Amino acid sequence: MKIALDNLPLDPITLQGMVRDLADALDEGQIEIERLQQIIREFRRARFGRSAETIEPDQLPLILDTKTGVETIIDEQTNDDGLSRISPDSARSSFVKQPHRKSLPDHLSRSDVTIAPDVTVCPDCGGSLHDAGTTTSEMLDWVPASVRVVRINRPKCACRACGTLHQAAAPERIAEGCSATPALVAHVLTSRYCDHLPLYRQSRIFARYGLELARSTLADWIRAAAWWLAPLRHMLMSHVCSGERIFADDTPLPVLDPGRRRTRTGRLWAYARDDRDFGGTTAPAVVFYATPDRSAAWPARHLAGYQGILQVDGYAGFTPLTHDGSIRIAACWSHTRRKFYELHQAGSPIATEILSRIRELYQIEERIRGLPPDHRRVVRQERSQDLVTALHKLLSGKLPFLPTRSKLAEAIRYTLNRWDDLKRFIDDGRIDLDTNPVERVIRPVALGRKNALFAGSEGGADRWAIAASLIETAKLNGIEPFQWLRDTLETMVAGFPASRLGELLPVR
Repeated sequence: MKIALDNLPLDPITLQGMVRDLADALDEGQIEIERLQQIIREFRRARFGRSAETIEPDQLPLILDTKTGVETIIDEQTNDDGLSRISPDSARSSFVKQPHRKSLPDHLSRSDVTIAPDVTVCPDCGGSLHDAGTTTSEMLDWVPASVRVVRINRPKCACRACGTLHQAAAPERIAEGCSATPALVAHVLTSRYCDHLPLYRQSRIFARYGLELARSTLADWIRAAAWWLAPLRHMLMSHVCSGERIFADDTPLPVLDPGRRRTRTGRLWAYARDDRDFGGTTAPAVVFYATPDRSAAWPARHLAGYQGILQVDGYAGFTPLTHDGSIRIAACWSHTRRKFYELHQAGSPIATEILSRIRELYQIEERIRGLPPDHRRVVRQERSQDLVTALHKLLSGKLPFLPTRSKLAEAIRYTLNRWDDLKRFIDDGRIDLDTNPVERVIRPVALGRKNALFAGSEGGADRWAIAASLIETAKLNGIEPFQWLRDTLETMVAGFPASRLGELLPVR
């Protein structure tokens, strides 16, 4: 608002109105400044800050990933609600690394080196020496990988009577004219999609062994392997969709667009099944699909025919899946919490209070993880229900008094708009608080994306999705990816029956 200071009105009432208008404009400007400053803080944290979302120093760490091996020390004192609380001192001390040297794994081969004394008589008195035992210590050694050539000899046998030649059939190859064994192709796949080494780096590594392999050759091998493995991904998706509750998420995947001389942003969709948190014994699995965009039509196509609970983040594209009633959406408290964590970092006491309430929900979940669904439901109805109700009351009470465009108001509206989906876990013990299981399997894909920068084509993105599906599922089931890929490719190339392909899935 611009005011001509040399032409102010003399009427006091008019002046008071102008002052009120200026005050309102100043408040609006201050709100906009705070909003923009918060956006800048979020960008700075995303670019330069740490990724951990722990609350400190007066708030206790909220450990969302419970499979990292970090144990939370629980205070022995128990409150009236029967739940143990984490003391700040013990929680802080739990992160202090204790020195401990583990013994080397027993399954590793041993090579003995004996270092005998360089004397045959005692240098002190000249007496004879006898065996008094052996001191043994162990050191890790590295045997470099080697590349070899497998020569296939097929003797010819001729009949002396009729002159007919007889010879064994040549073994099938992974692709016509392919000079690589399934073991070498499995190594390239594992290096690319498990260890995240781009093909140009692998080409340089092979060159150090005196073997010149162009990136295009390695890409051809991956294309051939993906053709064999594609049916297994389809079967794996059937396994995932047979679950009562599955997770879904997506992540960007840049794809090269040669016609425009740039990349365009595709998506990699992940659908995971992991029943272990509610005591399930079915093997966990994850399936990836690559798409050119983030249209809601893609999850509808991927999940066609699925009936059950779909646990997702706040992406609105999953909502149309619920229209026929076959799918129920469960929202993610981790994504909700993240909205308030950014504000807590900026010093908002309301955000800190909300984080404290959410932390109490996670403390309850920590104690019932792995228990049967009915047990989890009973505990949640007894202990989590009141916490969720109180949190809803807090959010609803604070929202009317906040500036509409403030980041805190946006976070509260985000939460309240998804409230029915957020509280669904109370009445269903199969639902988790968050989508961390699927986010954990997406992280390796993000690392591969960072190293490789982009997929070379739509087909390359799909091959990425096929390999990632099988490799990440193998890792979830404790199966070594290279060994599984090598054995599976060798078995399939040798003519394994298509009707029994389900036996080859990397699940236990």
